[in-house]
Amino acid sequence: MKRILLLITTLTVLLGMSNCSKDKSSALITPAATTVAPHHTEARALYTGWPETFESGTKAAYADAVVTLGTGVWDLNDALIGSTTSDRKNGTKSIRVQNTGTITMNFDVNGGASQVTIAHGVYGTDASSTWQLWYSSNSGSTWTQTGGTTTTSSTTLSVATYTMSVSGNIRFQVRKLTGGRLNIDDITITDNSGTTGGGGTGGGTVGGPATRDDNMAMGNPSGASTTNANNYLMVKTQYTLSYNNSKGEANWVSWHLSSAWLGSATRCDCFTSDASLLSSYFHASTSNYTGTGFDRGHLCPSGDRNGSSTDNAATFLMTNMTAQAPNMNQVTWEAFESYCRTLTTTGNELYIIAGWYGQGGSGSNGGTTNTIASGAINVPSHFWKIAVIMPVGTGDVSRVTTATRVIAIDMPNTQSVSAHTWDYYRTKVDAIEAATGYDFLNNVSTTIQAVIEAQVDNGPTS
Repeated sequence: MKRILLLITTLTVLLGMSNCSKDKSSALITPAATTVAPHHTEARALYTGWPETFESGTKAAYADAVVTLGTGVWDLNDALIGSTTSDRKNGTKSIRVQNTGTITMNFDVNGGASQVTIAHGVYGTDASSTWQLWYSSNSGSTWTQTGGTTTTSSTTLSVATYTMSVSGNIRFQVRKLTGGRLNIDDITITDNSGTTGGGGTGGGTVGGPATRDDNMAMGNPSGASTTNANNYLMVKTQYTLSYNNSKGEANWVSWHLSSAWLGSATRCDCFTSDASLLSSYFHASTSNYTGTGFDRGHLCPSGDRNGSSTDNAATFLMTNMTAQAPNMNQVTWEAFESYCRTLTTTGNELYIIAGWYGQGGSGSNGGTTNTIASGAINVPSHFWKIAVIMPVGTGDVSRVTTATRVIAIDMPNTQSVSAHTWDYYRTKVDAIEAATGYDFLNNVSTTIQAVIEAQVDNGPTS
């Protein structure tokens, strides 16, 4: 299950080959910062087809060789594409580098770069390691280091963020320096073409192009972490979620939606068990839903992540699936999903979080079902969703005001739910907090939360 925030969440890095370092006066460089979740600069656009997730390639040996990946041809020297349980990864694969290996783009992107993010973690029980990111503006003839030296010491993927201001053609290289084996995953490049506006944070600004932003920017409502099996934080490029091992499904999934996430990739219908989930946890499979009367219902929709085939496939990981009554999933729930996407066509971006509460739903088999998969997967009694809507801009959290439109819905998990349109189920955020025990939008000022969470949206529905 690859790909994230790591926009949020937040993502990108690569290694080098030559020791020739150019004069750094040609670029403005900021040292890398390592975070636990991806964060993308909001003023520029991610290159189409990125992040590079390493899911599409195969290389089983460390010997120097080129491999064709989703973004282009890469050279992996003293590095391979790993897929074992000891490889730290989002999805099923990541790069594993040993000794002083390198990961190099054998192609350029032509709009420069303002930011690169890269997920990294310690392979297995190996020692910590150090590495650097280098770039070339002359097709690999010479290389310049960007940022400082990054140390990888955690077996949980973190994200190193490098900011810069380099125009024109550019390619990147990751250079491992010391220590044990290193996993590298989900490399993202944000362009610096000069046609998409400048940076800017502060109080935030309205306008500019739509971008892919932090999937959990509005907050972590349950305080999910990587140490709690029933509130287990999983940061992916396409969305962030809290997994509940005792319930066999996500408590909630959070994602950013803008036109930058949308494209023409076809729906893959490739339901897949999530290999990035800890091996000791329950791993749902598509067969767990067969004959139950319930759909494998997406929390983050397929239609919200069709910018690339990789993005779309990530939404079909089983950690993003819940047991939804068919009429709810295919009719009323889907109608609200579609409405949210229409808002991106009129200059808006959205922060959405969806989940469930309770036990006992009524699917196409009739009656009430409490669990499926021999009790491993809970069948919720209700599904909820919260959408924060604002004009495209920067500094999104700081732009939320008491006038920001927030839509909250709460639907029963039944076949009869489709007797009403989605707007019938609008409610207060406060009401969903009371039902779940979560604290939504907790990155927003508490005084603003008090206003927007107490209101029921009465805005347009189409």
